[in-house]
Amino acid sequence: MAAAGPGPSSSVNLNLTATNKDKVAYFYNETSAKFHYGEGHPMKPARLGLAHNLIVGYGLHKKMQCFTQRRATEAEMTEFHSEDYIEFLRRVTPDNANAFSKFLSRFNVGVDDCPVFEGLYDFCRLSAGGSIEGGRKLCAGTDIAINWAGGLHHAKKFEASGFCYVNDIVLGILQLLRVYPRVVYIDIDVHHGDGVQEAFYQSDRVMTVSFHRYDGSFFPGTGSLDEIGIRTGKNYAVNVPLQEHIDDASYAYIFEKVMQNVMDVYQPSAVVLQCGADSLAGDRLGSFNLSVRGHGHCVAFMKKFKVPLLVLGGGGYTIRNVARAWTYETAVCTNTELPDALPDNQYIMHYGPDYKLHSNNVDRNAENANTRQYLDQIIIAIRENLRNLNWAPSVAMNEIPPDLQGFNPETGNWEIDEAEDKNADMRVDQDKFGLDPSQRLRRDKELNDFDERELYEGDNDQDHDG
Repeated sequence: MAAAGPGPSSSVNLNLTATNKDKVAYFYNETSAKFHYGEGHPMKPARLGLAHNLIVGYGLHKKMQCFTQRRATEAEMTEFHSEDYIEFLRRVTPDNANAFSKFLSRFNVGVDDCPVFEGLYDFCRLSAGGSIEGGRKLCAGTDIAINWAGGLHHAKKFEASGFCYVNDIVLGILQLLRVYPRVVYIDIDVHHGDGVQEAFYQSDRVMTVSFHRYDGSFFPGTGSLDEIGIRTGKNYAVNVPLQEHIDDASYAYIFEKVMQNVMDVYQPSAVVLQCGADSLAGDRLGSFNLSVRGHGHCVAFMKKFKVPLLVLGGGGYTIRNVARAWTYETAVCTNTELPDALPDNQYIMHYGPDYKLHSNNVDRNAENANTRQYLDQIIIAIRENLRNLNWAPSVAMNEIPPDLQGFNPETGNWEIDEAEDKNADMRVDQDKFGLDPSQRLRRDKELNDFDERELYEGDNDQDHDG
């Protein structure tokens, strides 16, 4: 029986008055929440349904342009990934996986972290489609685009890695580069954003900035301070290697110092922010000690620069806290003050015993291993690397990649975007909760069976709760 405590709020007094006129696009498709990596796997797409239900419960959808996440095409995904890899993802299923044994090893699929599950290709297409369309919306004049199903930063050109198969982030950035000369990519996942860094490691068009735990062995094992890029991309990769149990104050200190420096020197024309929620305190695979407010502070800080902003999801394995964080960060994007009491919604019992947005998840006894001296050393080293840039690179128009069909270079608008804006049938029903009734029993069973019990044990148990 759950511990006694305050129940959910049945009525919530919302402040739905925006403080400015930011135009925010929000992408969601209820199908994204229905995939299942397999019993015992820590990655749970169901978290997308929980987050969406809170977002709708708070009424945040009324302050955004809401779009049904579309599926990326094979041609769009091969803008970055190899054709044979995408073809493999399209064809492999749990039923025929044995026939693809040679390719499973080659593409790092069928292993513990990247299993072959039902609907794998569709899952990849939806995640990628949201980030591609988010990038296009920004190019067409939207201020902020949100795709919580995106942020799968470990995927490589030729292989899967770390629960990630298709790198929607790279695909979204490629959209932005068709219009914007320089893009900054920021990663606040507890794990290093290795796939995105690798994709742009030789380019000065994209500066990658990753804040992550690094000790040489924590997955994926990359992200040291001296990984700065090569050739044309030298000094355009920025890594902030952090120690365990970093708290809100320390994280805000180094994030603000580094990002202010990056924005001043590089002067990007667009920003992509990966909001991996495994950097929250109490995450099953993480080891940081951030509150929901501390995590969301990064979104608020970057929003102040008033540069087109693509906001994406990422890691996060204590799914009730993932939903809390992404709901709060959606509120930040829409300039909305939310009450702490959660609104009633179909998954409310997962947020007990306090039923609050800002649950007390921070470990007060954890010792922050990041001293001010250590953080200052990182800040100084990064400042010296950035000083070598001297100025933000200029870009000749012929260096911008050719666009996909439908882009009008004179207006910067996509015909498909205009059609979606005018066609109400393409929008998410603003009064509909995330999952249709026919799917709720199955999803509720999965959440009840696995939400509190599916975690790694032994050496892989990062929260050490047995």
